[in-house]
Amino acid sequence: MHSLHRYIKSNIQDDLKQKMVFIGGPRQVGKTTLAQSLLVQGDPDSPAYLNWDDIKSKKLIKSGELPADEKIIILDEIHKYKNWRNLIKGFYDKKKSKHQFIVTGSARLDYYRKGGDSLLGRYHYYRLHPYSAIEVGCQNQSDIQNLLKFGGFPEPFHKSSETFLKRWQNERHQKIIFEDIRELENVREISLMDDLFDLIQPTVGSVLSCQSISQQMEVNIKSIQKWIDIFDRLYLTYRIKPFVSGNLRLVKKTERIYLWDWSYLKNEGARFENFVASHLLKYCHFIEDTEGDKMELRYLKDLDGREIDFVILKNKKPFFCVECKVGERSISPNIHYFRDRLSIPYYYQVHLGQKHFQPENNVEVIPFLKFCKKLGIP
Repeated sequence: MHSLHRYIKSNIQDDLKQKMVFIGGPRQVGKTTLAQSLLVQGDPDSPAYLNWDDIKSKKLIKSGELPADEKIIILDEIHKYKNWRNLIKGFYDKKKSKHQFIVTGSARLDYYRKGGDSLLGRYHYYRLHPYSAIEVGCQNQSDIQNLLKFGGFPEPFHKSSETFLKRWQNERHQKIIFEDIRELENVREISLMDDLFDLIQPTVGSVLSCQSISQQMEVNIKSIQKWIDIFDRLYLTYRIKPFVSGNLRLVKKTERIYLWDWSYLKNEGARFENFVASHLLKYCHFIEDTEGDKMELRYLKDLDGREIDFVILKNKKPFFCVECKVGERSISPNIHYFRDRLSIPYYYQVHLGQKHFQPENNVEVIPFLKFCKKLGIP
């Protein structure tokens, strides 16, 4: 099994000295491998690793029988236990002088609180993302194309086999839809949620219309909205809101939806846009989780249809904009339009070609890999 030094490893090691560390992220993104790499021997069979899905581990966790000789204790998928937060609170308050705790889960651990957050002030939360261009050491266009094609999840990326990718996606999808959702959510219409995920994919990069989907599926719109919320919580999808400014007539309510695994997408333009969105979200989450600044990924569109794919906000102020173009093209006229009317410091137009130039002080046309290196996207 291939493994890379994951981008948040050193931050987690520092934080463990003071608090527990929670690691959330999509199923099979590498949370367990990362957590086990922090053990003294990096041993995947270590008694320090306790998985709620394992019967023996479950008994030890519920009885409070933690391995006494292990400095770091890993509790995996424990959010599936209804009283998980109070249980961990007890572990931490009684044993923090002896043990450091890592809690991992393939769902939004900040959501599954089952009431108030009894652990407030006792942990730092990290969101582990799929591999990005810098993390896997992309050097050229061919490397980027490989990451685009096979996605950023460790197994299919390292295998680089289309057959393996398809089989892996099918198996992972079945586990999330037909196992994880059943365990965590009160949903009966699982097969309809499966259909919904298929219908969402062609909408990536455009406005998400729950009304249109509900009509296609002949399902109540509130159910559609509820199911997409569940997809978000289980790291299948994420949504971004529009950027709103009082200076212009901008779209204010409609959201856009993207996938954590961009390799699902067949359309080249949609896949690249999702690829860029995922890198930008990783950038935002990394800064939030390590530095504490409030970061937001949004898009920009006015009521006349002019738009820019992404706006990054830092502490509620626009930081920079990003427009995606698969090929090398001249500057989008929308960049000039919004630049002249909004106080946004910088505009990037990223692409998969080679050209790199700066026609104005605050506008740059830049190859995607150079853009990642310039920003320091982990």
